Amino acid sequence: MDDAWTQHGKVRAREAEGVMEVVIEGLTTQAKYYKPLIYEFFRKAWRGSRPSWGEFAVEIRMEYVGDPPWLDLDNLAKAILDAIKGYAFHDDAQVARLLVERAPGERERILVSVRRLPGAGHGAPFHPQGEVRS
Repeated sequence: MDDAWTQHGKVRAREAEGVMEVVIEGLTTQAKYYKPLIYEFFRKAWRGSRPSWGEFAVEIRMEYVGDPPWLDLDNLAKAILDAIKGYAFHDDAQVARLLVERAPGERERILVSVRRLPGAGHGAPFHPQGEVRS
């Protein structure tokens, strides 16, 4: 599988070892801003795998500098899931595990990781519950 990044505007993505990673540079307090931005990236630039069936785990991490932005994480998650639907999976009802978090970072961005859960076909295993990633 190709692990090179594809970029269009503020969005870049890649697939490696059964995981789709999406990075959105910059933050805004309007969650609705992200859906068309990500959707446009997938429509115009993405040439990766097609959506598949099965259950998925999605991790969304909003990194900020300074004070955290006033943004409801549930709205951010909904916008991102709606935008990647049809590219990572067929329907967001396939998301069996969802982690959404806000944390200080080196720059303002949103990191999204999508992986198929074990038992849902072939793909990389998901991190066991309680495991901390660095």
